[in-house]
Amino acid sequence: MGETVNGTRSRVACAGILVADVFVPPLSGLPEAGKLLATDDFLLDTGGCAANTGTVLARLGGDVAVCGVVGNDVFADFIERKLKSEGLDTTAIRRGSGGTSKTVVLTVKGEDRRFIHTFGANTQFTADDLAHPSLAGASILYLGGYLILPALDPMATAEALKSYRSRGTKVFLDVVVPADGVPRLEAISPLLPHVDVFKPNNEEAEALTGLPDPRAQAERLMALGCRSVVISQGGRGTLYADAESVWTTGVYAVDFVDGSGSGDAFAAGYMLGLMEGMSVEDRLRFAGACGALACTKLGCTTGITTRKAVEDLVASQDLEVKRIG
Repeated sequence: MGETVNGTRSRVACAGILVADVFVPPLSGLPEAGKLLATDDFLLDTGGCAANTGTVLARLGGDVAVCGVVGNDVFADFIERKLKSEGLDTTAIRRGSGGTSKTVVLTVKGEDRRFIHTFGANTQFTADDLAHPSLAGASILYLGGYLILPALDPMATAEALKSYRSRGTKVFLDVVVPADGVPRLEAISPLLPHVDVFKPNNEEAEALTGLPDPRAQAERLMALGCRSVVISQGGRGTLYADAESVWTTGVYAVDFVDGSGSGDAFAAGYMLGLMEGMSVEDRLRFAGACGALACTKLGCTTGITTRKAVEDLVASQDLEVKRIG
């Protein structure tokens, strides 16, 4: 794409899921019923697509406003306080009713993560929340967690995204396919004509399109109107496609601890590259480094410290990025 956005401090509006995450350090195994297993200290941190992406962007030097719904409890207080401490504008965080969304993340060494989750106040997030004044004039609107935000009506959301694009804002859409795995392409299709970057992982893209091949997935999604597609594939790298080209990447070699938040960190790095006018190749390298660093520490954002750390990883490894179409 190669477009640039004027101003090095252009605002990104990060909207969607907000969660209080409790991470249990990697375990050698799960305890038997009735047994106590002692661990290192738990990590309480902000989580959810909007919080993770916004936090990483802020650490990279971005100007970020975050938008979402929390409950009326101590976890809501924690999320707002923590995001403010990271430099995010939190005025578009709304207090809903009931409890804040929370997740307990369990990791057993050699196994994938286990999540215990309550949706909480995220179920109250609507398209009206996207109209908050602090988001107006953003260079990019990031909407994360679409499909598991039940009050986010597809047609109303499509109109909101259309309004942003009419004012010159680029739209970045991220999704979470519900656990039942039921394809919901009909819930995505009204939005895609108003989306500049759509970033599912390969499992989400297959659930939406019914197609196993990432390139075919991207072509199907672009046929519905989105301008570019980025499909992450874990250890197999990333596929990028737009109307002019198709690219694939490898992955950075890092000491893996926890993959939580890696996709959100990738999204943050990609949007920064988009704002700064990086080439497709450079955007993918930079975003890939952000995603890789997120895997080096327990938690969604603790592995991302500074922009220099990301640039050092990019410089230290010759990541394979090749054009295949």
